[in-house]
Amino acid sequence: MIEENQQSVEDENSLIIEDEEQDLYEHYRFVVDKGQGLLRIDKYLVIRIENATRNKIQNAAHAGNILVNDKPIKPNYRIKPLDVISIVLAYPPRETEVLPEDIPLNIVYEDNDLLLVNKTPEMVVHPGYGNYTGTLVNALSFHLMKNGKELSENNKPYLVHRIDKNTSGILLVSKNEMTQIHLARQFFDHSIKRKYHALVWGDFKEDSGTIEGNIGRHPRDRKVMTVFPDGSSGKTAITHYKVIERFGYITLIECELETGRTHQIRAHLKFIGHPVFNDETYGGNQILKGTTYTKYKQFIDNCFKIIPRHALHAKSLGFIHPTTGKNFFFDSELPEDMTQVIQKWRKYSSFNQLEE
Repeated sequence: MIEENQQSVEDENSLIIEDEEQDLYEHYRFVVDKGQGLLRIDKYLVIRIENATRNKIQNAAHAGNILVNDKPIKPNYRIKPLDVISIVLAYPPRETEVLPEDIPLNIVYEDNDLLLVNKTPEMVVHPGYGNYTGTLVNALSFHLMKNGKELSENNKPYLVHRIDKNTSGILLVSKNEMTQIHLARQFFDHSIKRKYHALVWGDFKEDSGTIEGNIGRHPRDRKVMTVFPDGSSGKTAITHYKVIERFGYITLIECELETGRTHQIRAHLKFIGHPVFNDETYGGNQILKGTTYTKYKQFIDNCFKIIPRHALHAKSLGFIHPTTGKNFFFDSELPEDMTQVIQKWRKYSSFNQLEE
């Protein structure tokens, strides 16, 4: 009997939607048949995992990403009947030709194995349907070719997670497959520490809290994610939040991801009645709190013009470096559009008597 569980992508549709926020890994689980003879585990898994090369399986074993009966093993391990095998693989790159483009990047850290970039809003992460040029991967490919280097298996951008097109902030990128596999395991184990800042509608009764609720694609609109609180569909999703600053009708909060589902923060915040400010997909681009005065409506319109996207920023990211084993942590400043809108709300809440 073989059991398989792939946790990285819910369906093929998620591969062509550019507005995504999820981790790029696959998780498989196998129970070896009772009649199975002794066989090297790398040979066994190549047969059972589509498009997985023996080299990729061996790299996963060297990275500690293959467990047999909950213990890491070496590539030459010989499987036995009823062994329970768990393997985490980085999701393979899309079959899309990547053209290097000279596009400015804000690289906050780089070494031989990985780099971190502070992504600007409006930049798509990966080439795909409708966005074959001008993406972050196009820009990274050009960057990695500097100093006469050629793009190769050990010198090209490997994604380990994505953030939405209209979300700004810190993004971690591997330069080789081994590093990608190591980082994929950290995302799978939820040991990656990620915090976001979001400007959201409404005030919060509590200063902090946790949002729990399965997230999956909406049954009628596959581009929108929805929460299934009864667990009837979707995948487990947990978001922790705390209030940073209150402005009456709007609140600045920090969100920490425990899981990495597509549109997790945006879907969770809508679910609890606090959509992200100017989030068109999840209803935040309307006046949800405030007064009926014309001046207030004009104030909101002006804010929307300053930040013509959802007000969400990937603020910080912490992880263990796959090569050195050291703890890394990177923080970032809020982008100009969010900073300006926050300043406007701070001034508005200071000089105006807010009415319920």
